[in-house]
Amino acid sequence: MVLESNPLMPADRFPANMREVVVIDLGTIPHADANLRMRELQQLRLGEEIPDTLLFCDHPEIVTLGPAARRDAVTAPDDYAQVEVDRGGSLTYHGPGQLVVYPVFRWDLEGESNVKRVTAKLEAWCIEALAEFNIVAGRDERMQGVWSGGHKIGSVGLAFRNWVSRHGFTLNLATTPGRVEGLHGCGLEPGVTTCLLALGHRVSRPEMIASLLRTMPLAIGRVEAKS
Repeated sequence: MVLESNPLMPADRFPANMREVVVIDLGTIPHADANLRMRELQQLRLGEEIPDTLLFCDHPEIVTLGPAARRDAVTAPDDYAQVEVDRGGSLTYHGPGQLVVYPVFRWDLEGESNVKRVTAKLEAWCIEALAEFNIVAGRDERMQGVWSGGHKIGSVGLAFRNWVSRHGFTLNLATTPGRVEGLHGCGLEPGVTTCLLALGHRVSRPEMIASLLRTMPLAIGRVEAKS
């Protein structure tokens, strides 16, 4: 189910145990700086000093390599900046035209009992948000993430400490032509991963953020905190 587009939906339409989330838009930020910010917030969340916190941002071009990439000796071509990270998964592209979403959440609500279920929740959230633009998206047995028309348009990868997460997911809105398409890894051929614009869908960054915030309550049981 997709939430109605009215952002002023009455609070009594939400489940009683809805958790409030602080939302921060970091804009364009180097990956290293965002990683440091996530670590600081994770430590605060572990100590119950802050509520669940949702970061939106985008990064200058860089490819992050998770444990699976290191295990399988997967790297990006020499003309891509790259860095090793501790989230799950293999190789993930970041760059202009991509929305990056980092939920620094304590995952202890219903249906959040293991990593697979949390990942599935995030994928379902993206799928519902994309449906607001009449974009048919789903999952694919080839790899976790968000897919549309046989192409991967979003990646999910998390790191946990006592069930408080860092890292998160990406949605490729209008990435630089050929850059994400030029990568391979995890058994996917170059060109399988692409962006919405290349598939004929124009969705702006503000529109995507608004849709994610509208669909967040019913998708993952959280609502943006009132300022």
